[in-house]
Amino acid sequence: MLIRQLLDCPEFVAGDGTRLRELLHPDRGYPFSGRYSLAHAIVAPGETTLRHRLTTLEIYYIISGTGRVHLDETSRDVESGDSIVIPPHTIQSITATGHEPLVFLCIVDPAWRAEDEDVLES
Repeated sequence: MLIRQLLDCPEFVAGDGTRLRELLHPDRGYPFSGRYSLAHAIVAPGETTLRHRLTTLEIYYIISGTGRVHLDETSRDVESGDSIVIPPHTIQSITATGHEPLVFLCIVDPAWRAEDEDVLES
């Protein structure tokens, strides 16, 4: 049985500026044989992640906070309980629009790899 505690996962800042903790990833040395990765993400109030795109499918599940997701030329408001499907090669960013951090899960299939991500601004 594999149980991962969020606070046992080291936090790091991703290339797009999101604070992440990887919960599950098949290449990180713990017994997980899935093909996807799962990360917990936080965007501070008023912050927007850098525009980027992945060559893989990504899904966000909003846990708490409010935000505005930007996918190519379309933007939509999001809140707790929303799931966002981000097709491969879609230019994406997300803004935390409320007074609280925007907290969400990121599922990437197949699992996230640096070479699959293109950050479009610095």
